[in-house]
Amino acid sequence: MSILFYSFMSYDIILIIKLLGIYLMSNDLIVMDNSIVTSAYNLTLNEQRLIYCALKQIPKGVPLDPDTAFYITRDDFLAFGVNTDTVAREIRHATTQLLKKTIVVPREDGDLEFQWLSEVLRVDRMAEQRLREKYPNPEDHRKYLNGLRTYNLLDALPNRRDDDNIVARIIFHKRIVPLLSDLRASFTQFTLSDVTEFSSIYTFRIYQLLMQYKSTGYVKISLDDLRFMLVLFDKYPLVADLKRWVVETAVNEINEKSPYKVKYEMLKKGRKFTHLELKFKLKESAKKLIAERDPNTIDWVNGQTDNEAQQTKVPSWQTKGLSDAQIKKIGVYTKEFIDANSSKIAPNDRRDYPEIFEEWKLQLKDPKSVKSFYKVQELLERTRNI
Repeated sequence: MSILFYSFMSYDIILIIKLLGIYLMSNDLIVMDNSIVTSAYNLTLNEQRLIYCALKQIPKGVPLDPDTAFYITRDDFLAFGVNTDTVAREIRHATTQLLKKTIVVPREDGDLEFQWLSEVLRVDRMAEQRLREKYPNPEDHRKYLNGLRTYNLLDALPNRRDDDNIVARIIFHKRIVPLLSDLRASFTQFTLSDVTEFSSIYTFRIYQLLMQYKSTGYVKISLDDLRFMLVLFDKYPLVADLKRWVVETAVNEINEKSPYKVKYEMLKKGRKFTHLELKFKLKESAKKLIAERDPNTIDWVNGQTDNEAQQTKVPSWQTKGLSDAQIKKIGVYTKEFIDANSSKIAPNDRRDYPEIFEEWKLQLKDPKSVKSFYKVQELLERTRNI
């Protein structure tokens, strides 16, 4: 097979493998709260990869112990195309730098900033030997280890020394754990295999933004908000440079290496560019594979297979849309309902809850669009018990 033919076919083959993996690899799913998607943080490629390698290990739909450790292996990073000869060094360097990095979450009373990680263990196979050389006297060696145990610095978590593939062990900061586990609403999800080919940190971030609005296939974000989330206030001040080095880089890579096709437009207000508009949809090859999904595959969100879901009685609102009376019932919990569906709201939308709910009423009456809203059935049942 010629190199030219392989180059032509490679991404189609990769796409097929990725999409099949959606249903064959339960630990390939990345899930995060929507607030992380639009928060401000500046990571390198390897730091972002490190986080993804940990996120894929988080059990879905259950609370996470804040002290849970995640082990990063050579194989994890090799999946991203990292060089075999340098993979261990790159993982160690990424853990060193990520331990210093923070994430900024906007709140109504200001910006909340905290670290991604609380602890890192960089596994070193020669560490024990060097320690024994430093403390050749067995009694001194034992005293040193007992001192570590006193302060809970030794064996607080398993080292898994039997696995030579492990390079590092990380623990997330307690502040970020609730944003990564047991998420039932207002979350973004995608498969790790969708992003392993990306080579730009901007592609990772913009792809996450797209996945937050996957149900609509449409994103509109102000350039100020985009610069905030990508920490670009001092970089690419010219819109032309922002477009070339950030937007086009990301869009081209997503189009080439992911299951989605994206189009973008820079929007003006008067003579000034103010917003980025993104429209996206699944490629035809992706749609075909999803249509061929095994009906016995379990969905981690609802815990049912497709066959089981079809056998479950469907509420009338899912086929007819919500009635005025049902919308009024949900309106009792306007704030809770809108918070659960915040992925439908643009990051720069400053309207209050009643205004947003009023706009959604037509969608709630539409049997097609109402299915994309979370908490409908839960709130309808709750209001019956009032």
